[in-house]
Amino acid sequence: MATTEQEVAAASADAAEESEAVVAEMRADPGRIAADFELLSAIGGEPGGGVSRIPFSREERDAHDLVAGWMRDLGLTVRTDSFGNTFGTLAGTDSTRPAIGFGSHLDSVPHGGRFDGAVGVLGALEVIRLFNETGVQTAHPLMVVAFASEEGARFGEPCLGSKAVAGVLQEADLERLRDANGTTLAQAMRALSFDPYAMPQARWAPNTLAAFLELHIEQSRSLDEEDERIGLVDAIAGNTRIRIAIRGRQDHSGGTPMSQRQDALVAAAEVIVAAESIANEPRRRATVATVGRLHVFPNSITTIPGEVEFYLDVRDVDSDRQRLTTQDIVTRAEETAARRGLRCDWEVVSDTSPVVLPRWLRDLTTAAAELLDVPHRVTTSGAGHDAGILSRGIPAAMLFVPSRDGLSHCPEEWTSMEDIAIGAQALAESIRDIDTFLTKEVAE
Repeated sequence: MATTEQEVAAASADAAEESEAVVAEMRADPGRIAADFELLSAIGGEPGGGVSRIPFSREERDAHDLVAGWMRDLGLTVRTDSFGNTFGTLAGTDSTRPAIGFGSHLDSVPHGGRFDGAVGVLGALEVIRLFNETGVQTAHPLMVVAFASEEGARFGEPCLGSKAVAGVLQEADLERLRDANGTTLAQAMRALSFDPYAMPQARWAPNTLAAFLELHIEQSRSLDEEDERIGLVDAIAGNTRIRIAIRGRQDHSGGTPMSQRQDALVAAAEVIVAAESIANEPRRRATVATVGRLHVFPNSITTIPGEVEFYLDVRDVDSDRQRLTTQDIVTRAEETAARRGLRCDWEVVSDTSPVVLPRWLRDLTTAAAELLDVPHRVTTSGAGHDAGILSRGIPAAMLFVPSRDGLSHCPEEWTSMEDIAIGAQALAESIRDIDTFLTKEVAE
């Protein structure tokens, strides 16, 4: 879509007077959002405040069922697609227009936090409540989205639900992707009565959405440290995930001299330290590299490890640097194994490029934050999101709310209900501005 900054500014100005009148009436309710969180967080809830709703688990489906019920209560038409994504649609005044979509995901990493993903879904429901209460009607239909299987912690590849609707996920991936127990994505889907080979039916037709917005916790500390309430995302980092297997010789821990060992774990440890060192090089700048999953065989206290499998996650906002860093670490792994007389095998689990989100849409979300008179800033996301997948074919925007101390993917993850309410209100204003802008553009 070719859109000038002047057109966006003009559309924002046209809507400003009307928006100010609605803002006076439309106030997101932190208490109402907190009540939703209490019920949702009980699904997969753990002592200490964390949750485990891993992709394609019974807990994830229970969360979708709960949210689907809330969607129906709000008057939305609800459907679940062949991949397990849940959608609730509110009709617009013009049924010929594509919908404006907004939402996030409901799954979590193992022993993760309550807010990652859930903020975007529950914030979207609060937007519908606000529109219902104040009589706001949009020309475009509105679609609340709860994606399935966003977290890559189980199958290694992230954003599977959004990749399914975008046509990125392929049938071959159903058997290729496996969890730590060897369960394939296809098997996990069948266990929950989804037909994996019906997945192509989930792909969205062209013009399903006019735009997509995702409200999310920042998962970093810049908003929290600067006491700003809204982050307006300009770019989303890409990620490359590699499975590396180092194979040596299993042997007795007491009877094998140090000079005769082929210890796969020591070699893996050397590679992991090297990954940290490589990512820290000044020329890498925004690069991060993580090893978060490690399998040691036979994992016995009296046995020299004969095989180690681990997963490398490299992220960057620069596509070339992302791939170059990954290759440098893999090369180091191969060199380390060769020097120690071991074997190194590796494969790409997933590879997603960084994306730059459209300026015209960010200008409209910025105008919404300014209308609400809340401190805000433009920021970059180091984490991947469903919005980044959809942005390859649909204009997308992201709004961040603060994460206390920047913590995420852990039980200590926390965002205040007041900040979530501010985020929901900014989301509501953004949707109204986008609807007004797109309606005016089509009319002209």
